[in-house]
Amino acid sequence: MARPFLNPELSPEPEIIGSGAMPVGEGRMLLVVIAHADDAAIFAGGTLALMARAGWRIVILRVTDDRWDSVALDEAETIRRNAAELRAAAAILGAVAVEDLGWQTDVLGDASRVALRERIIHAIRRHRPYALMSFDPYAVLHEDNLDHKVLAEAVDEAFWTSMFDKHHPEHFSEGLSPHGSVERWYFGRVVASVTHVADTGRVLDVQLAAIAAHATPLANMAAQYALQCRTAGRAKEGDAALMDPVGFFRRRFAAAAARRGSPFGLAAAEHLRRNAVRFDDA
Repeated sequence: MARPFLNPELSPEPEIIGSGAMPVGEGRMLLVVIAHADDAAIFAGGTLALMARAGWRIVILRVTDDRWDSVALDEAETIRRNAAELRAAAAILGAVAVEDLGWQTDVLGDASRVALRERIIHAIRRHRPYALMSFDPYAVLHEDNLDHKVLAEAVDEAFWTSMFDKHHPEHFSEGLSPHGSVERWYFGRVVASVTHVADTGRVLDVQLAAIAAHATPLANMAAQYALQCRTAGRAKEGDAALMDPVGFFRRRFAAAAARRGSPFGLAAAEHLRRNAVRFDDA
């Protein structure tokens, strides 16, 4: 069976990782940098649950405040609910902490890339992670959310600029110092050069529970889907999504996980790209 999303000139045969083959954390720390509250659970929730079980210490850094990701709520209530739901979802996945930068959502295209990168460098120097995880900057052809694109570039640059003693020396007056992470793990709507396939079948229920915790953005997704259904002359289908947004999207995300796993003989999967430092003895 053909393996999807693989460019043989860029990608090796992907490594299957799961409960028995997930890289052991051994106390290692993973800093997950996301744009929006539901990104971690939706794009990498299964992988994060596996990594937490393997001993990784996971911290999630959310850049925006998600103030517009709701339907029929004001901004203040939307911010409050999304913050609370993120923490509930993170606990389900096994993350040990959540931090927020509080930038306004859906307008990172107007933000300074350098200013955003500085905040991520600061987080790297504070937490000193073994690995970073975020959106894949090479998956932009499949991405229509500018927040995701901007953040992907900022995290990718922060990985190496956090090691330079000339980049933001003002951090050092806080007791911070340059730090070199070893790995970058990338996710996306479609990962164009898959290096790792996470076998998430045994943790799919955990991931779906984390996704379900994001009731506020799921209701907004259902409202958008209902609008599209009306345009397509499928109003009843849209109404069904509005009646039970959590159940509707649990089924859709479960089906998507099954599609990603099928070419590899897995019940459910996530596709990832890893970029790791190559040491002389590796």
